[in-house]
Amino acid sequence: MLRVNYTTYDVRRGQDSFNPRTQHCDVIVNSCEDDPDAHPYWYARIIGIFHLRVLHTGLAATTSSELVQDMQFLWVRWFGIDPSYRSGLKVGRLPKIGFVPENDDQAFGFLDPALVVRGCHLIPAFADGRTVELLRTGVTAARPIDEADDWTAFYVNMYVVIRFGRFNY
Repeated sequence: MLRVNYTTYDVRRGQDSFNPRTQHCDVIVNSCEDDPDAHPYWYARIIGIFHLRVLHTGLAATTSSELVQDMQFLWVRWFGIDPSYRSGLKVGRLPKIGFVPENDDQAFGFLDPALVVRGCHLIPAFADGRTVELLRTGVTAARPIDEADDWTAFYVNMYVVIRFGRFNY
């Protein structure tokens, strides 16, 4: 379980809870893009939440060899923005994203939980259907046990994000 505290649009405290075994596992992180016209967020689905006790030893160690540190990280499956789809308030369309194909080096990754801005609500793009092209079929940690395929695309429910004040269309 991961809990993320945030400030709501009306300057109150809020908290999102994430559990990779439930449907509440999609998160937003700030984009690291330098382009001001780029989408302001990256989206990911949490596959696993890990806690480690790390002891860094060796010649390059900068801390005491007896100092054990706690480390938390998320294992995520990344979503990518659909570049051919035009979205925003000016055109009256929600942003459209989809899973990055598994053959891409950026399909999965590790994420510091401190980088999570908050949760996001994704709406399947029902008209685009489902696919097995993005991830191999069979049992995998990257999708719920009862699912054999993925939605081809999702719409980002902007109500949650617009309240945050980052979309300037």
